[in-house]
Amino acid sequence: MSTVSMSPSTSPLFFTDREVARHSTKDSCWVLLGTRVYDVTSFLRMHPGGEALILGRSGKDVIREMDGPPHRHSENARLWMEQYYIGELDRDSGADEAQTLRERRKAGEHTAGETGDETGDEPAKEEDKKADYNRCSAVDLDKDLVDWRKPLAWQVGHLGEKYDAWVHQPVDRPIRLFGNPLLEASTKTSWYWVPVVWLPIVFYFTWHCYTTLAKGTTRLNLTSGISVPIHKYLFPLLFLMGWFLWSFIEYCIHRFVFHMKPPAHNYYLIMIHFLLHGQHHKCPFDGSRLVFPPGLASLVVGSFYLILCSTLPEILGTSVFVGGLCGYVVYDMIHYYLHYGSPKRGSYMYGLKAYHVKHHFEHQRAGFGITSTFWDHPFNTVIPNEEF
Repeated sequence: MSTVSMSPSTSPLFFTDREVARHSTKDSCWVLLGTRVYDVTSFLRMHPGGEALILGRSGKDVIREMDGPPHRHSENARLWMEQYYIGELDRDSGADEAQTLRERRKAGEHTAGETGDETGDEPAKEEDKKADYNRCSAVDLDKDLVDWRKPLAWQVGHLGEKYDAWVHQPVDRPIRLFGNPLLEASTKTSWYWVPVVWLPIVFYFTWHCYTTLAKGTTRLNLTSGISVPIHKYLFPLLFLMGWFLWSFIEYCIHRFVFHMKPPAHNYYLIMIHFLLHGQHHKCPFDGSRLVFPPGLASLVVGSFYLILCSTLPEILGTSVFVGGLCGYVVYDMIHYYLHYGSPKRGSYMYGLKAYHVKHHFEHQRAGFGITSTFWDHPFNTVIPNEEF
């Protein structure tokens, strides 16, 4: 498993209670865990409980909130928080703990002087004035199982039996899959390309199916001599059937494809799994990889269309298909929002966001529903309910 820690060559900065308390806004939000200081500004939008929960505790010790009740944070959540560590609290009260911190600071400065690390008082003062403190490295580049300075796609297959534990310990950092710029760019998709590419197709097929059914010539053959007419007013029902069918496909793909456990000895299956979904669990807040690239999505969409049109009369199959395609667009938009949105406390999306984040940080073998938790219930993969 990767090690989350401050670089060994970096001496921690020290802050007073007053300095920490000043950082209590959306633009700069700090919290404490004992005497450890964390700058969680960039995490506000990502927090499953919403920004307000963290802002209400800014400048304060959050040990009780981390330990619960009502919600005890997982080990992965605690490791994740270490990525925002910026220094230590020095209350300057003369207590043994504060004295220990000051001794550590002097020792760090002494060590830096011996190694020729000349960091004069002037740069430090300038940094204090700017209050622009560096977070620790999200990944210890010297101890992690992969070399983050190189493309990851060709490395993960060598992890073998260590891959599953490694990929489910999330980090907050950019990720590079391929060295080739064009190949790397093809793995990234801005969220707005999903509606730009697919909604025109949804609108066209919706119009086409409704106007075709409105002609009154569509009939469904039940037997060789019996058929029933399909009225235009049945189109909304067919559309909703397609949407419901997509919700089942969404669940199955997420559970049985994206969360398959590749054999430890199979280099290529591990690599494929990482490219399909593992990279998302390793870096869950990589905004460029939260939706499907249209090229990859077209394979699933095309297969969905061909299967429906081969099992149902063409216009009926197309009517169900367009509902499923609309469901897919909504799915991708909701998935992006669950990672970067800030839903109102108590709303449906608020609960869904908390549910999905728990899937990433604590219950990777459950909670496969994205747009809803409906299919998790009959398949017994519901994440236990907890309050935030």
